[in-house]
Amino acid sequence: MNLGSAIQMCRTRRQLSQAELARLAGCSVSYLSMLENSKRDPTLSMVQSIANGLQVPLEILFFLGAEKGELSGIDRELAGQLAMTALEILNERPAAKA
Repeated sequence: MNLGSAIQMCRTRRQLSQAELARLAGCSVSYLSMLENSKRDPTLSMVQSIANGLQVPLEILFFLGAEKGELSGIDRELAGQLAMTALEILNERPAAKA
């Protein structure tokens, strides 16, 4: 599982800086950076806070962070379609920058 890359992908698709997402998620920029670079393992509550900040369902972060073999129970074509749908969702709903 590589949640860091999923967080970074979602953040950049939402056009949020690390500082903006850190503020929305209630964490420090340095902590978010360490998460994105797989130098820290977040708690489930922090992943939920980040998902909320990104306005992305928690499940999408876990799906996008899944590594090869972790989705072995899902048909490859279906997994590809799910990934494309998840990325389309990211493009449709911009995150609030309030």
